[in-house]
Amino acid sequence: MSWKPTASFEILHLRAEVMSKLRGFFAKRNILEVETPLLYGSTATDLQLTSFTSCYLQRLLFLQTSPEFSMKRLLAAGSGPIYQITKAFRNGESGRLHNPEFTMLEWYRPSFSLEQFRDEMQALLFCVLANKKPEHVTYGDIFQRYLDVNPHTASLEALMNCAKNQGLMFDEADKDRDAYLDLLMSHCIEPHLGWDCPMFISDFPASQASLSKVREVDGLFLAQRFEVYIDGMEVANAYYELTDPNEQQLRFESDNKKREKLGLSVIPVDHHLLAALEHGLPESSGAALGVDRLVFLAAKRAGYKIESINDVLIFPVDYV
Repeated sequence: MSWKPTASFEILHLRAEVMSKLRGFFAKRNILEVETPLLYGSTATDLQLTSFTSCYLQRLLFLQTSPEFSMKRLLAAGSGPIYQITKAFRNGESGRLHNPEFTMLEWYRPSFSLEQFRDEMQALLFCVLANKKPEHVTYGDIFQRYLDVNPHTASLEALMNCAKNQGLMFDEADKDRDAYLDLLMSHCIEPHLGWDCPMFISDFPASQASLSKVREVDGLFLAQRFEVYIDGMEVANAYYELTDPNEQQLRFESDNKKREKLGLSVIPVDHHLLAALEHGLPESSGAALGVDRLVFLAAKRAGYKIESINDVLIFPVDYV
């Protein structure tokens, strides 16, 4: 039985340097570091996420997939710009680039437009990785480039045929357009992204808005968010945050109906968050960034021969 850490001590020193650079980046911008609970009474309703659960005095609690709900409550209370480096948990996510317990950086900028936030994201990545200037493309452009498909207008049948032509199909029935878009994105597009420079992808379909606002452009409803890809993997996900409590409740309810239909657990609605939105969440942009993946990239840039996320973790899930 192996009892030693999977990351070398050289990598652990590099990891500490990355953490120091991140905290220094936010300190220079007077962004407050906060800590919020890992155990919480609700969690993300996203169909792609499965949470770990625990009980306290017969009350169901969730290990957080993201500190988003708590941090938005802080924003509504008047915190101003905030960031957090924390552990997050996603059940079932384990592999070359996944560990069910991982380190996440999340930060929020009241009064920042998505364009201003994109510039700050670019500056943060340069601070840690000294990367080239990023390429900015839309979700539609990237599907056209690699699959010759318009993801906004293609029918479910067309997406299924595209997946079949790529040797991909779901085992389960009742998959919708977004499920096939996610399948095509993860298997056919993502591996090509961000090798020469970071790639920022924007204008996702409104059905993939999650907790971001939606805007209409030329008859299409698009999510106001972007994702960042480097060396073929997603590194960060940013939003122009939804502030409407009624719309937020509708999205929670819609996700839960889909979860129930698929036999997934129904997530308790976070009434604390809805009350905070009712009080007033300032117009804000925010993002979640995978710190382990950032360290992985920094180690590769430094010339270390690493193959998986385990190489930058002390004790990944298979070693505990």
